Amino acid sequence: MLLRWALMAMLAAVLAACTTPKPIEGASADAFSRIGRFALTVNEESGKQNAVQGGFSWSDDGRRYVLDLTNPLGSTEARVEGRPGAASLTKADGTRLVADNPDALAGEALGSSVPVSGLRDWLRGKLAPQPEATEVTSDDLGRPVAFEQGGWRARLSRYDALGPQLLVLERQEPGRRILLRLVVNQP
Repeated sequence: MLLRWALMAMLAAVLAACTTPKPIEGASADAFSRIGRFALTVNEESGKQNAVQGGFSWSDDGRRYVLDLTNPLGSTEARVEGRPGAASLTKADGTRLVADNPDALAGEALGSSVPVSGLRDWLRGKLAPQPEATEVTSDDLGRPVAFEQGGWRARLSRYDALGPQLLVLERQEPGRRILLRLVVNQP
């Protein structure tokens, strides 16, 4: 169950510092990559707490992306690939899930709908086009630092030229609270 939440969180989105993003062939000027770590904590209403951590490597050319998720030792646990009209998740054991979009993929993998497509924009320090963001707070440069979007309350900080280097995402669901912390180590 916790692995499912880790995959969900990283589809929404993604981390060993020694991982290097693999460039996407034919990348445009929109090309973007980030490498970092994640920590995911799920607090159940019953008091049970589950936690997982690892690394991510995100490569994106503006139309398609590749997200590698690693365990704390640096071994790849899953790869998520997406482009308009298609998304896939391949686990280390070779199991593969496919869907029309990353949100549908998360729904299939996790059994619940999650707006994971927002992570693509959030890593760049932008609000996703849909669903509409609320309670938006921006810094002096107009960059979003806090907002709620798609059921997630997000706090973005430590901006560099590419986007935030710290993303704290929180989601309250019936019976559980999910907290995801992403720390970018490298552009």
